[in-house]
Amino acid sequence: MPTALSVLDLAPIAPGQTARDSFAASVALAQAAERSGYTRVWYAEHHNMASIASSATSVLIGHIAEHTETIRLGAGGIMLPNHSPLVIAEQFGTLESLFPGRIDLGLGRAPGSDQNTMLALRRDPMSADSFPQDVLELQGFLAGRSRVTGVQAVPRGEGVLPLYILGSSLFGAQLAAQLGLPYAFASHFAPDALHQAVALYRENFRPSDQLAEPYVIAGVNVFTAEDSEEAAEQAKVAYRNRTRNFISRGPGGATLTDAEVDAFLASPGGRQLASMTKYTAKGTPDEVRAYLEKFASDAQADELITVHQAIGIEDRIRSVELTAAAMALEPARG
Repeated sequence: MPTALSVLDLAPIAPGQTARDSFAASVALAQAAERSGYTRVWYAEHHNMASIASSATSVLIGHIAEHTETIRLGAGGIMLPNHSPLVIAEQFGTLESLFPGRIDLGLGRAPGSDQNTMLALRRDPMSADSFPQDVLELQGFLAGRSRVTGVQAVPRGEGVLPLYILGSSLFGAQLAAQLGLPYAFASHFAPDALHQAVALYRENFRPSDQLAEPYVIAGVNVFTAEDSEEAAEQAKVAYRNRTRNFISRGPGGATLTDAEVDAFLASPGGRQLASMTKYTAKGTPDEVRAYLEKFASDAQADELITVHQAIGIEDRIRSVELTAAAMALEPARG
């Protein structure tokens, strides 16, 4: 059994809805996760994606924090090469000052965008190479031990703002182990290197001021419903929509029919895309519990971060609630 269960909210903009609708849905989902006993809800930095509303990640975290009471909230993650470490230290120092003891900061080195968007972000294509140094610089700002002479991050939260290294390859595992930080693997969309990366991280972990023992979070997609057929249908619709967004990305993209999407998924390229969601739990609460318990054991995960991907917010909330009950989470009190 994992020691904790959390939620990654992709802040989706459903077909026919707006970003404002997405933010309202994210508030409702976080409140449900809080009531149900989840440890944290994370939001990821994505850009130039018409179906995802979490591009201004720190702003969204602050909005959700205002509408919740106790659950931890954070970035899973901030793509640090898109920003200066000082700016991120200021943003998350502000969040930690406003919501002490509730803020996490997960860091990734991918652009979270395509090449043109990367240029629009004023991002140097080589900036990912300095990711380890940028993490250390950011860590210094957050701890009040700046590595930049004469520069400090203001405001800075009074408590410890924990850092997490995110990854989908061996690079992040090595860095997290070297720095003694928790490691979150994006197995909900990049499953291939999960077991090798976790083994590498655990074998090479060095204790740090933040963390004495290795700590692994693994991502997994979840569709929990009252019956298996309903869960399977939710997964089918959600993954069709995901595929459609992937193919039609960008202004003026073609709108594909269900039949065209299904034909693509049956092609070699489509099968590769479908394999990205290899780790998906779907079915009744009992079926999902069995899947998650085995997945956590196989992945050597201390925590699972669940991605509830049903299109409708009511279905996502129900999935969150049913999964929590199945995994015997203790609901939040008062």
